[in-house]
Amino acid sequence: METRGRRLVPVLLAFVAAAVAPPAVSRDEREVVEVSGAPDGVVWVAQLSDLHFSVHHPERAYDFRRYVGPALAMVSPDLVLITGDLTDGKSKDLLTMKQNEVEWVEYESTINDIIRISKLPRRIFYDLRGNHDCFGVPASGANYDFYQKYSINAKLRRQGRVQSITVENGGRKHLFVGFDSTMEIGLRGPTNLFGHPTDKQLIELDQALSQWDTGFDKVPVTKIAFGHFPLSFSALTESGKSIKDVFLKQSLAAYLCGHLHTRFGKNLKRYYHRAVQEPSLWEHYYQFNMHQGYAIQSNKENCSEEAVRTEEFWEWEMGDWRKSRSMRILAIDDGYVSYTDIDFRLGSKSIIILPTFPLDSRFMQRASASRDFECHIRGPSTFDTVRALVFSKHEIVSVSVKIYDSRPGTLEVVFDSEMKRVDSNETRGHMYLVPWNWRAFEDPSPSRFWLQIEVMDITGDTSISHLRPFSVNGLTARVNWTWKEFFVIGIQWASIYHPALWCALSLIFSLLLAPQVSAVVFKDQFTYKSLYTNGSERTLFKSLVGGFIWLFVELARVIPVWILLVVYTFYLVFLPWLFGHPITDDNLTYMTHRGWILKRPNSGNEVVHAGIPDVMVVVLPHLCFVLLPTIAILAAMAAERTAYREHYLSRSGKKKDDYYQKSRRQIEHENFWNGRWIRKFLCLLCLVVLWKHWKLCRALVKAYAMNPLLHSPVLFFFIPALMGFAIYKTSSI
Repeated sequence: METRGRRLVPVLLAFVAAAVAPPAVSRDEREVVEVSGAPDGVVWVAQLSDLHFSVHHPERAYDFRRYVGPALAMVSPDLVLITGDLTDGKSKDLLTMKQNEVEWVEYESTINDIIRISKLPRRIFYDLRGNHDCFGVPASGANYDFYQKYSINAKLRRQGRVQSITVENGGRKHLFVGFDSTMEIGLRGPTNLFGHPTDKQLIELDQALSQWDTGFDKVPVTKIAFGHFPLSFSALTESGKSIKDVFLKQSLAAYLCGHLHTRFGKNLKRYYHRAVQEPSLWEHYYQFNMHQGYAIQSNKENCSEEAVRTEEFWEWEMGDWRKSRSMRILAIDDGYVSYTDIDFRLGSKSIIILPTFPLDSRFMQRASASRDFECHIRGPSTFDTVRALVFSKHEIVSVSVKIYDSRPGTLEVVFDSEMKRVDSNETRGHMYLVPWNWRAFEDPSPSRFWLQIEVMDITGDTSISHLRPFSVNGLTARVNWTWKEFFVIGIQWASIYHPALWCALSLIFSLLLAPQVSAVVFKDQFTYKSLYTNGSERTLFKSLVGGFIWLFVELARVIPVWILLVVYTFYLVFLPWLFGHPITDDNLTYMTHRGWILKRPNSGNEVVHAGIPDVMVVVLPHLCFVLLPTIAILAAMAAERTAYREHYLSRSGKKKDDYYQKSRRQIEHENFWNGRWIRKFLCLLCLVVLWKHWKLCRALVKAYAMNPLLHSPVLFFFIPALMGFAIYKTSSI
């Protein structure tokens, strides 16, 4: 009887755990999919992103059928993750952005062909929405929401913004959680650029990622999240929470995303970890390289069982299919996560090589790897072999590995050996390995040793993997972003919008109001005569500062122009910028620097400011590249008029007998001022600014189906009219 009671204890505990399990994680989501036909302890998935199927570019879908279907048949992944921007939703001139059902029909047809060609089950495909997939959609499930009609997730009735699936192989669980953070109200572009998670969605995401944390069997779990938006383009929730905090709490292996494409660079990767000390203010807005803040102590105390777990994760943005024709294969080998990117622009691939151990020390190494090495947490057996997955259309003849030492200044081979295939009756994936003396490669430099694998098939076709540095010590090689990479992934744009907005407005008001005060208080100090007569007595710095202030003081003296600039700036702060149709219906609404004023779906008359911080793509360019240059150019014109007037009066005040033989330099100086070349150059700059302004206005007219004469005359016509008026006012002396 006592034995029977003991047997009932685990059952009762299981019932209790099921009763208190988070409601957001359904029973089906907690079911485990057993992997078959793969090496023990290894799973791999395929990721595709930013397909942008378009009626104007049918070659994208054609190439997708041509290359991806056979590649998936060869790789036979456990999951296929499509991370957003399934369709393009743009007109041929790229200015009108709304859903096109023809593109969605093409997407559905293409995916069906891929499933048929690859012979993979439909249930392993997961497709998430991107911002292009909700251009102009009033609400999820409403009109024009073709995702709910044609996507795989919709066909399989995967409801909700969070989807998860668990894959198990070799006694280890691999949890994949997809997260859709697109807008609830799908604005048209360009003011639809950011992910917009809600507090409710973050709770569901946290619950999905922790669904195996309360398991009684304590099976190791590797957690992978995937979505469309990188964290640099993800807004905070209503309460100010971030997706990053959830990922750090769960200590993900990696977050897979897209959105940025490869035109910004190939190093769009970023490592996050929870700092021991409170992060500085600037760390909330940007970091200079992908490993900034990396600092893990490796002392004996960290090896204790009570040591705090490192909260960390990698963010890996992948290339787009749209132009780069990219596909990623990601593998998890005994908890080690690695990937390789495939470029189909040069044609199909007959061999794909994915080294799974050791990891690339630049992009895949985690901070906890150093502690694992020092404390022997994983055990030496994990390090005993070099391992790689090889996929091929034909029979493999040989696989070899070379390790190079870069310390001599050139790559010198220090290890060259044939790899042996792991015995398996299945052909879904081939794991090759070779024993090595890993202790011989311990080194304080994370980029001293480089790994490369070469494969030859029965047809004689040879393929070589990319050289990658590795560190058995678990150290990370630092990689600096290019300025483009830093611009899109190093800056937290969602957090920086409001500081940038108010800095720009503060600068504009300072340039307008401070000189006016100076003109009233210091009447004779900032004049052309005072600067000209006292120039030799001043230092260069004082002359530059005084000249800069004098420019805007002269603008303040042209009262009508100055008043118009001040009124226009106040208008931009307090009144609507433009009226238009941000969603695909007939409702006309307006946009301010705080976003679009819209009614929340299914909430009566509740009004929300939609598109924060997305409107920054309109607001900041107008302030920084139109209004600020306009103020500077008009100030220079006002100063030029004053300088020319002084020059003209000085010449006209001379008597005829005062003239003398002038030098060549004096003659050139006279010709320069008489021709007013500075003014002509400033007029040319006016044309440049007007061209930039016209491009922005034209894009807004097309994007939001507006009439500029009725819906936004102030924004569209004020700057050209003001420039014309200012040129007229400053033309005479």
